[in-house]
Parts: sequence; structure tokens; C-alpha cells
Amino acid sequence: MSSLRSYKGISPQIGQRVYIDSSSVLVGDIKIGDDSSIWPLVAARGDVNHIHIGERSNVQDGSVLHVTHKNKENPEGYPLIIGNDVTIGHKVMLHGCIIKDRVLVGMGAIVLDAAIIEEEVMIGAGSLVPPGKRLESGYLYVGSPVKQARPLNDKERAFLQKSADNYVQNKEDYLHEVKEIN
Repeated sequence: MSSLRSYKGISPQIGQRVYIDSSSVLVGDIKIGDDSSIWPLVAARGDVNHIHIGERSNVQDGSVLHVTHKNKENPEGYPLIIGNDVTIGHKVMLHGCIIKDRVLVGMGAIVLDAAIIEEEVMIGAGSLVPPGKRLESGYLYVGSPVKQARPLNDKERAFLQKSADNYVQNKEDYLHEVKEIN
């Protein structure tokens, strides 16, 4: 069965040069920008709202992406928006939040409904970003719930782009070198 599945007549829209591992599942209203990558065992459901993943972003192994439905109290619901050059670490859970450009979400982190992660933020592994929390640009956040730990230094800010660039190269290798074995 394909990794890409339609839901209520809406299918994922995939940009150019995108790597999607065959063990991942993407359902419904999902848009993925050019040069992005979806790694093994990612589950993304754009069923009751939409998911948008920008360009050169990567969603690593075992991550779960979902949204919140539209209703009377919240007519727009909470879509999941991931910007450009974003690194989503292994086994991250993202639910109805906004993640802007050049962000790194550490392994096992959870980001919940209506949270907004501004540009150039690092979220430490295992951290919990509660519903509605806004993380200010230029800082490291850690903990459960997250707290602002300290400003990012120049090396860490540069690493945000470097991480995204590394995954663009990784996905190129996978596009050309991974072969299914029967």
C-alpha cells in the first residue's frame, strides 16, 4: 500500500525532490514543499484540518503529525504549519501548532494546539510545549512544560540552517541510493 492516501477526495500534494519513506503514512490534506523529507514510520493525518510542511524541512523517524478539527467555538480549528528549514527530531509529536522557519524540535518533544514557535528556536529533547504557548525567537527552550533556558549563541543559530541543509543532502542520497528489496 502507498505511503500517500487520499481522505474524502483530498490527497497529499508533494513538491519536487521530496523523499517520503515507504514506511510512513500521509493521509489527506497535506502539502510538502520542495526538498523536504519524511523519514521512516512518520504518521501524518490531514483529515480534520490541513498540514503544511515548508521547503527543505525534515520530519524524522517515528514522529506523529496531527491537527484539530474546526468547530463552533474554533471555526478554523488548528492546522499544523511547519515552516522552511525546520528539523523535527525523532519521535516528536506535533498537534495543531505553528512552527516557523529555522527551528529545531528535539527528539521526543511534544508541541500542542495553538502553540506558536517563532523563527530560530531550539526545543530540547523531551520537552513539552503546552497549548497556546508562544516561544520567542532566538532562544533555547527546555523542560516539561518548556521554559526559556537562554539565548542561542551564533554557533547554535548557524546549526539550525546546517541541520536542515544536512537533511537535504541525506534525502538526495536516499532518493538515489535506497532500493526496495523483495
